[in-house]
Amino acid sequence: MPPPLAIRAAGAATGVAFFDFDGTLIHGDSLLMFVGEVIGRHRARLAFADALRSGMHRHVRGRGPGVDFPGSVKTILLKRTLRGLPLADAQAAAERLARRIRWHEPLLETLRTHLREGRRVVVATGALDVYMPTLLRGLEVDDLLATGMEVVDGHLTGRLSTGNCVRLDKAQRVKAWIEQHGPFAETWGYGNRPSDLPMLSILDRGVVVTIKKFQKRRPDHLQISV
Repeated sequence: MPPPLAIRAAGAATGVAFFDFDGTLIHGDSLLMFVGEVIGRHRARLAFADALRSGMHRHVRGRGPGVDFPGSVKTILLKRTLRGLPLADAQAAAERLARRIRWHEPLLETLRTHLREGRRVVVATGALDVYMPTLLRGLEVDDLLATGMEVVDGHLTGRLSTGNCVRLDKAQRVKAWIEQHGPFAETWGYGNRPSDLPMLSILDRGVVVTIKKFQKRRPDHLQISV
């Protein structure tokens, strides 16, 4: 299983703040970067383009493996690139990825402010549970809601073990987390449009985050919203 998060000790909290990860706490999309660390960046870009074509063809025929088109692309990409990967290799790739990600400093400071003011902090993301604990190491967040990957005999199967934690699925998981751990006097949410709007709509204070695009966009920093 993935390495555990460094979770803060539970205690009284006046509120809770939920943070999206890709395009909110960091620049770009961690999933494609992670796949690049596993199979190489050039092959990852080719695999993503191929998953886009396959997803389009399957949805035209009504046979997409995901609940929506982006979800189908993600499902196809993960199966084709991560199936059979030893968990140890996935965690080694996560360590390499941790050195590559570029934090969005204003949102990182916002997260730390919530922690200093005694609120609970949860990262809710479509990114994968096989690498997110490594990327969040040291932030002392309270919990992680991520897209789970199935592991059998120490190897990834390429299949999801949970729903894809984006859009409506993310909103439902956030709502369930609040019901389980609340009540809270106030709730905050930070994410980008359009994929995080369902989550932001159920929170008291929802903030849409926009990160300024790079002047020269690099493929490994594209926001693919899957």
